[in-house]
Amino acid sequence: MINNLINLMPLPMRKYFQMSSKQRKHELQMTLWSMPLIYIAGSALIVILTIVLDLQLNISRFVHPWLSAGGEATQTLVSALIGGILTLSAFTLNSLLVVLTNFSDQFSPRMMFNFIADKTTQHLLGIFHGSFIYVLFIFLFLTNNENEYYSAIPVISVLLAALTIITFIFFINHASSWMQVHNFTYSMKKTSKITIQESLKHEVEEHRSYEPGDLMRSQQTSKEILTIKESGYIQMINFKEMVEEAKKDNIIIQFYIKVGDFSLKNNRLFSYWGPGQNNVNSDKYLHMIEMGHKKTEIQDMKMGITKLSEVAVKAIGNSDPETALTTIHHIADLLLSIEEEISFTPYLQDDEKQTRMILQSEDFEHYLHKGFGYIRNYAKHDYTMITELIVVLSMMSQSISADKLNILWNFGSNTTDLIAKNFIFDLDRRYFLEKLYELAMFTGHEIDYVAAEKKLQQTKP
Repeated sequence: MINNLINLMPLPMRKYFQMSSKQRKHELQMTLWSMPLIYIAGSALIVILTIVLDLQLNISRFVHPWLSAGGEATQTLVSALIGGILTLSAFTLNSLLVVLTNFSDQFSPRMMFNFIADKTTQHLLGIFHGSFIYVLFIFLFLTNNENEYYSAIPVISVLLAALTIITFIFFINHASSWMQVHNFTYSMKKTSKITIQESLKHEVEEHRSYEPGDLMRSQQTSKEILTIKESGYIQMINFKEMVEEAKKDNIIIQFYIKVGDFSLKNNRLFSYWGPGQNNVNSDKYLHMIEMGHKKTEIQDMKMGITKLSEVAVKAIGNSDPETALTTIHHIADLLLSIEEEISFTPYLQDDEKQTRMILQSEDFEHYLHKGFGYIRNYAKHDYTMITELIVVLSMMSQSISADKLNILWNFGSNTTDLIAKNFIFDLDRRYFLEKLYELAMFTGHEIDYVAAEKKLQQTKP
């Protein structure tokens, strides 16, 4: 019965009922209508409350005359507030469109979703819509009622109008403040850190193991391979439930693609093997994987890094080095969080230390390239920015674990190869070499620094 009702709904509404709870929550956060809808529902309750107070309880008899108004005066007040609140709402929405357009052109189209998903933005818009709906319904009620005196209606209408004006001021301040580089880049970094903490650390890390354990290789030759039913992006995998089901079925699952990857129909998704593979209901595992037409940040750490990297690249192209530098700093902080919280191993085990899933693992070097690779390529002729990139690598080398130091040095050394092909001013070369030597010292590659220095010395005229 419920499924039939869901199928009768329009597709934009039906899709929310077909998602997992976590996916539904994420999608609702990315919409502008969900929070205002709650405020509208709240305003409807306030309408009922004020009508009961004025008609059923007739509180105008018990309050000071200053807090009461005649029927005609109340109707005039409410009708004036309708136009005022509607004007403020229209101006606010217009300002919102200007902000989103500016973000798309100057930085990255993906930043629009961060502004829309911001709780402050949604609450402020909800107040506008809730207030307008309140005065609208109250006006409709007043035109069909001949009560002589009201108290709750005029008082609450005036209070909501005052709240709307204050909200308008807060919204303008919020929009202008959010557009500042240090604020929106910090917000994006914070969102990515939440992804690491909530979706990965607490769901995946407890099952990770550096040791492969028993992989049942003798039965791997008869493994079953499942393919993707429809083309799309892998948005989310329910790792915890999949590990538990694999334990019940006594199988091992190996994925061929990662969260965030795009795959075409009938491409390989995962395979499984083990003593219980002949009794496996493969459909239940497919239901644990969310597919969609776009990437999401629910479990995809690369998405947050990519958005920050795009901001830096756009800033370099717009001759805005300070924005690029601020973004690079936030990327470095995010990379450190990934290195601290995530184990770069593909094996997920159950509570009996038996491997149940083998993932397509990504190492720290992959995330480092995602964060700084595009920036390095676009800034290859901006030696000041390249030098600042080396400075950030030096800072990371002082905070990161020792086994990642070689990765940082190799990235910095390859950057030297990139710029060594072009002419460099003496002052740019000297400053770059100073910072490169610091990186070599912190990573233990002082000897390799000599070779890198010779490459840059060859670019002298």
